[in-house]
Amino acid sequence: MVAYGAEQRVRLPALRAGWMTQTFVHWAYPVEAVRALVPEPLVVEEYEGSAWVGFTPFVMAGVRPAGVPARAPGLPAFAETNLRTYVRHPNGRDGLWFLSLEVACPLMLGARAYGAPYRPGALRVTRNGRTVRYAGRSRPGRASYRLAVRPGDPIERPTERDVWLTSRWRAYTRRAGLLWETPVEHEPWPLATATVEELEENVTTEAGLPAPAGEPVVHFSDGVRHVRMGVPVPCSRAS
Repeated sequence: MVAYGAEQRVRLPALRAGWMTQTFVHWAYPVEAVRALVPEPLVVEEYEGSAWVGFTPFVMAGVRPAGVPARAPGLPAFAETNLRTYVRHPNGRDGLWFLSLEVACPLMLGARAYGAPYRPGALRVTRNGRTVRYAGRSRPGRASYRLAVRPGDPIERPTERDVWLTSRWRAYTRRAGLLWETPVEHEPWPLATATVEELEENVTTEAGLPAPAGEPVVHFSDGVRHVRMGVPVPCSRAS
């Protein structure tokens, strides 16, 4: 069972931020379709017999690198989008593997030094009444999307699946033949139901996946404000 709250403290964060106005769109996939996109020794995790791929657009707010006081205003807010799946290291620790990452802030491209597959993107997040709209296009590349969701009622008691799809406390990346692990700490996600009003995307197929089949599982969150990302550390060789 994935932990609802953070699994570890990040006492010396490399980066502080808020992840706001976040939508989680998840599709179930055959494990074989995902396994080829994940390096060994990571293992693709399954839930109810399927691998899961999450498409998550959101707003990064108050980004402050190491050494900047917690009360400092940080960078202006900007949009980010990631496509990820869920993996487990042989040491037993689970986490995220990013299939793509687009960001509207050039400074975040520095995370490529640790293998994070960031690409610059033209991204937009807007609210119109109760509807939240996301749109984006990678630069360079052909990946693009349009998504509109209507948040619903708060989920007072998240189910096991709700937690499994949204709560992860580390990310894995690959660089120079090594796997790197980045720990993350933040408060539990305040989740709500959500209805998709519009969804057009080729982010999945551009990442090397088949087109999604079936209706997605969708959650919305106003966000978490106290994200602490640790320094990436090498954890094993990758292949």
